[in-house]
Amino acid sequence: PEVINGRTHKATVVDLSPWVEYEFRVVASNSVGIGEPSRPSALLKTKAAVPVVAPTNISGGGGSRSELVITWEPVPEELQNGEGFGYIVVFRPLGSTTWTKAVVASVEASKYVYRNESITPLSPFEVKVGVYNNEGEGTLSSISIVYSGEDEPQIAPAGTAALSVSAVEVEISWQPIAWNRHTGRVLGYEVRQL
Repeated sequence: PEVINGRTHKATVVDLSPWVEYEFRVVASNSVGIGEPSRPSALLKTKAAVPVVAPTNISGGGGSRSELVITWEPVPEELQNGEGFGYIVVFRPLGSTTWTKAVVASVEASKYVYRNESITPLSPFEVKVGVYNNEGEGTLSSISIVYSGEDEPQIAPAGTAALSVSAVEVEISWQPIAWNRHTGRVLGYEVRQL
């Protein structure tokens, strides 16, 4: 706070954070210098307010078939602004006009999984994550694109060939499966001996 006139015996401190405990000291000063600070005041907690900071690092993906996995960085306690804090997750298929809304009533939450058999594998969704507390709903994050879970590959590799290299080794080759919307990303292959 600014320096206060010597005849004034109270002041208003502004720009404090909601729902945070503070203690205060007063220091007297004159033309000679600054004196010792007073003893600290009792702890005082500011009133709660609607949260204004949205979660960050909205992402997700992965999961099983028919799942949309959404993740975020949790909001720290000092920015929750009150009791009853939780998250609001809104999402819609890319190109849709209707949002689906879910409430995650946990301070520690950093993930939400939506399950629905009608979700096509690797479908893009627009996702926003917001916050709320007992005072009301706060800010939503900007839109992030998150893809639904993949399905297992539906086709087998083609062109499998075997070449004897030695008495104890055989080299196996095949044509890789091309990426497409239905097979997803092939992370590896498994060679089985029959």
